[in-house]
Amino acid sequence: MRWSATAMQASAGFRRLLGGLLNAALPPHCLTCEAPVLDQGTQCADCFRKLTFAAAPLCARCGIPLPHAGIGTCEACDRRPPLFDRARAALVYDDGARALLLPMKHGDRTELALPLARHMARAGTDLLREADLLLPVPLHWRRLLARRYNQSALLARHLARLSGKPCIPDALRRARHTRPLGELGAVARRAELEGAIRLAPRHAAQVAGRRVLLVDDVLTSGATAEACALALRGAGAAQVNVLAAARVPLL
Repeated sequence: MRWSATAMQASAGFRRLLGGLLNAALPPHCLTCEAPVLDQGTQCADCFRKLTFAAAPLCARCGIPLPHAGIGTCEACDRRPPLFDRARAALVYDDGARALLLPMKHGDRTELALPLARHMARAGTDLLREADLLLPVPLHWRRLLARRYNQSALLARHLARLSGKPCIPDALRRARHTRPLGELGAVARRAELEGAIRLAPRHAAQVAGRRVLLVDDVLTSGATAEACALALRGAGAAQVNVLAAARVPLL
């Protein structure tokens, strides 16, 4: 035990030394502007203040921000409970969140995944504690080929390292290409995604009886998460929760 503690201290000291050398060689700048900051991978105070964290009161089921406490679940969940158990997000999807998410998703700024994952780990502490394994929401191979990476898989891998939970990046797959969902309503989104997401048969045994945490970048209507949850329920998943970087405030 004494050797282990010493080794951990040495490792932490080595990381601090490397961080200091990196800061000296490449003076750190804000992730979302050119302002100087103290540490690599952080935001300046002005940009950080633009982030809106998804704080209580939230819908107990889908995690959408609620107008006041004491409501419990939102009207949409009361009318039609989602196929997943619970969903949470780190940020409200506004201009502050878009400044981090859009460059990561469309601008090859893959280094933004780690700071976003850190926000997600704080927001989803309970979900991560309960999870047996993490699965990212998949991209269709055509979209993956064009983008060259799956932003949800990047987030899931960082969350796995932060939480010590296993991640299976290729467990879910898009069986068919779907049109962009941005302009569609909730009902049309569900119809577009019907049967579009499946679990790879070779991973079925790893999902059966397990508590799965789905990882996504942006949660809007929940249609994609529900399509994933349906595939996972069909394979015998005991629980399906969702953790996203940001949540679109629909109310």
